[in-house]
Amino acid sequence: PISVSPTNRWFKIPDDEKGYKLDLFCVPKHYEEDLDQVIIPHGLIMDRTERLARDIVRDMGGHHIVALCVLKGGYTFFADLLDYIKALNQNSDKSVPLTVDFIRLKSYCNDQSTNIVKVIGGDELSTLTGKNVLIVEDIVETGRTMETLLSLLSECNPKMVKVVSLLVKRTPRSSGYRPDYIGFEVPDLFLVGYALDYNEYFRDLSHICILNENAKEKYKV
Repeated sequence: PISVSPTNRWFKIPDDEKGYKLDLFCVPKHYEEDLDQVIIPHGLIMDRTERLARDIVRDMGGHHIVALCVLKGGYTFFADLLDYIKALNQNSDKSVPLTVDFIRLKSYCNDQSTNIVKVIGGDELSTLTGKNVLIVEDIVETGRTMETLLSLLSECNPKMVKVVSLLVKRTPRSSGYRPDYIGFEVPDLFLVGYALDYNEYFRDLSHICILNENAKEKYKV
């Protein structure tokens, strides 16, 4: 049911993927009525993240990299990815000197991605002039949020910019943008867990799950 792209190296989760029953996994009691299925178990996320780390070290090894975390959703993926990169730095011939920075982008209202992208911390992007930047994002949906950030970054003249996103959503609303590194390509569903949120809820869920319609109303602002 889950396939790997032979050319661009990502897992493609098909539109008809049914996922896994919640009672097969450890899910917080307070979320059991809010989720339909587990679509990406935590262990699979970790294995895929380890492979992404290896690809990044292979391609960017030898360069000093500024890893730029897109908050809030990206922080768990960011931390796990950097842990794997640090392990590779200690145990392989090629290593990546790393420093970290953070930015926050806001483009959602409830379950809809808006056309307005708010950038928090953008004034500090000037410190990235002449640097090699690895942007770490949790999910790319329409692509417009990332395109906005890349446009802002280009004004600061970084030496190189690469983007890694754990998820890319297949959606007719997409601008066509694709990151340099992709963990999973996922159906056009609202997903939560592994720091992906719905109005700040579900960040404490280890697996990536499908949010049900009742929960969208329950946690609506």
